[in-house]
Amino acid sequence: MTPALPPSDTLGRRLHDLRLSVTDRCNFRCTYCMPKESFGRDHAFLPKSDILSFEELARISRIFVGLGVEKIRVTGGEPLLRRDLPKLVEMLAAIDGLKDLTLTTNGSALASLARQLRDAGLKRITVSLDALDDSVFRAMNDVDFPFARVLDGIDFALAAGFDPIKINMVVKRGVNDHEIVPMARRFSGKHYILRFIEFMDVGNTNGWLMGDVMPANEIVSTINREFSLEAMPPNYAGEVAQRFRHADGGGEIGIISSVTQPFCRTCTRARISAEGQLFTCLFASHGHDLRALLRSDLDDAAVAKTVSAVWTARDDRYSELRSSATMQEQKVEMSRLGG
Repeated sequence: MTPALPPSDTLGRRLHDLRLSVTDRCNFRCTYCMPKESFGRDHAFLPKSDILSFEELARISRIFVGLGVEKIRVTGGEPLLRRDLPKLVEMLAAIDGLKDLTLTTNGSALASLARQLRDAGLKRITVSLDALDDSVFRAMNDVDFPFARVLDGIDFALAAGFDPIKINMVVKRGVNDHEIVPMARRFSGKHYILRFIEFMDVGNTNGWLMGDVMPANEIVSTINREFSLEAMPPNYAGEVAQRFRHADGGGEIGIISSVTQPFCRTCTRARISAEGQLFTCLFASHGHDLRALLRSDLDDAAVAKTVSAVWTARDDRYSELRSSATMQEQKVEMSRLGG
């Protein structure tokens, strides 16, 4: 089903990665993603009937792989909250032509699900972890969830065969930037790949200010004062992280610098929300309804034609254009897009 030439957008960026959200719910209220002020007890999450079924998620994934996607990342919300998730993983792992199947989680339920996910065919796991200091971590997740339980989940994932595990840390100046070196020290070694992410203006509820951003070059300098880093090449065209390795062989570190060093020109990611909206940018203000197509009598070829048309018309480069004007635009919240 794979075409001779996968679709490219108006800037020549071909479709390569798909982020597949399976739920809009999360049990954390991280201040940079789902702050309590906007996602309180009375927040209306999607009804079950609006969320794509496993069969629909697998079908649209097959269509995207047919259009050239090689990597699918399962996201949320918190994806481990989706009931029977290993069953979906098994369905996705069976897609012919898919080269990489991974998942991003907050780690809260990883201890109980890591083995099932591995047995179902999941290849890699990324855990979001913003601090080692328990008080800082509890404050950032804002539900008083303890660091130790996430660490337990990471250990269970390693035991299940996920090795290395990727750890993502969102860095917010004055909040957890003092944890950069401790994180680099704790997650050094061959079993981990540590990613530091600049605090981004995704959505409209996280109170983003440029002064809260710790730039990538400052993060690298901070680590270099403790460890000697060497640059590494990207794993593939369009990879968003600048990669480094410890000069002493102590593992890999990456920096994702969407704010201060935009990588829009090489972005190859599409995103599908839990209710089947296709988004072509993390900072999008609107999506394209795929659920209606999946629940119509259209065949896969017709749905693929629509997806291809959306991608070829894509001209997103929000981070390159970021200004006081664009930052005021209404954007979709990160909890719907999976980061």
